Amino acid sequence: MQSNPSPDFMALPLEEDIFEWQFAILGPRDSEFEGGIYHGRIQLPSDYPFKPPSFMLLTPSGRFEIQKKICLSISNYHPEHWQPSWSVRTALVALIAFMPTNPGGALGSLDYKKEDRRALAIKSRETPPKFGSTERQSVIDEIHEQMLSKAPSVPQLLTIGSGEETNKTTPATSGEHAVKAAEGVNTSGPSSDSANTDLPKPDSEPEVAENIVGGQSDVIPRDSGPRVVTTAPQNPVVTIQKPKHDRLLTLAAFGLTLAIMALVMKKFFKINGLAGYIEGKF
Repeated sequence: MQSNPSPDFMALPLEEDIFEWQFAILGPRDSEFEGGIYHGRIQLPSDYPFKPPSFMLLTPSGRFEIQKKICLSISNYHPEHWQPSWSVRTALVALIAFMPTNPGGALGSLDYKKEDRRALAIKSRETPPKFGSTERQSVIDEIHEQMLSKAPSVPQLLTIGSGEETNKTTPATSGEHAVKAAEGVNTSGPSSDSANTDLPKPDSEPEVAENIVGGQSDVIPRDSGPRVVTTAPQNPVVTIQKPKHDRLLTLAAFGLTLAIMALVMKKFFKINGLAGYIEGKF
């Protein structure tokens, strides 16, 4: 990511813990999130990239709950979808594409009204979120400053008459809805028009999030009972294209695993006095 930076996101690991990353993404274009700067935290498992990371958003957006792991097909809630050849970069591209989609009751998701999300997008530019240790905050501040320098302005939405939306360049007032949204309160209530059929994709990484098809990825509903995996075919989902070199990486990992197992077995036999059988002395 340093050699080929993207204008849509930025991520840096902590010096004290290489498995923890701080990131920020720009809201997808042509959506109510456009121009917003959304910070988050990525926690990589010890056996990454063979298992998926977890994601947590730190900036209120009206789409994801803050400081709570979110359920996506690229996160640790669905390891069956993860490919070892995917990277932090791949995951961030997919996360941007997921923002305008219908939450469908997924764990860690919210369904705010568009005007509330737009108010939060404006507020997200003012100051970075406060989170964790001094080192974490220093990384967050650095990322925010760089993202703000290349972030486009936030197109404002003004509701006219029967609910028709139009773009305005004057600042929008958020009112009571924005206050509630910033506090993490869902102000939308049930909504039947939250599904989006035409989803914006990051211009810098079209090869990763190019396939948007009908059918929702498996989600874990937010309720008090047992968590079950369900599907909702009527909703859109982002399908990440599998890179061509995935098979080669998988075979290389498999070969490395076999070599390590052979060395461990040889060491075991040697310790137990059976090395002669392996070396052909008996």
